[in-house]
Amino acid sequence: MGRRMHRAFALLAMLVAGAGALPARAAAPAVGDLAPSLVAPLFGGSSFDLAGQRGHVVLLNFWASWCKPCRAEMPELARLQRQYRERGLVVLGLSADDRHDLADARKAAQGLDYALGMLGDATVNGFGQPLGIPLIYLVGADGAIRAILRGNHGPLDAAALETAVTRVLDGDVR
Repeated sequence: MGRRMHRAFALLAMLVAGAGALPARAAAPAVGDLAPSLVAPLFGGSSFDLAGQRGHVVLLNFWASWCKPCRAEMPELARLQRQYRERGLVVLGLSADDRHDLADARKAAQGLDYALGMLGDATVNGFGQPLGIPLIYLVGADGAIRAILRGNHGPLDAAALETAVTRVLDGDVR
């Protein structure tokens, strides 16, 4: 066996042996868990701290500018924010776009009247990177995750989304 081949096998053996030592990906938060910490700057220059929202119901939406289902549901999220703001609903949308797509994310956010920012800019992110989008976490006034809604290849159904929001606002946590 040549010297190069020996080095290649040695490197491969080290990689395989060390694979078990890689840190495991933290499990995504589940319904009933306390919402993890999340602090992120918003497009308007202010900052959003999820811990500071206790007493409110928070609809946390992970989206991206290139995601057509995400973009299709954004006007519905804005409507929910307007309709249920007085009942304590706070909507936050965090774009999972890469930094080089910041201009596209800002453009997609124009005209929307709820808090929006970039997930990659979060200074604290206990949610991690979403495995799929659109993805919504509904966090109850007590700080616990009360519902998780996934788009699964399309925008979330407006009626189902509104039902989930009103249930959490009403304190129905089953």
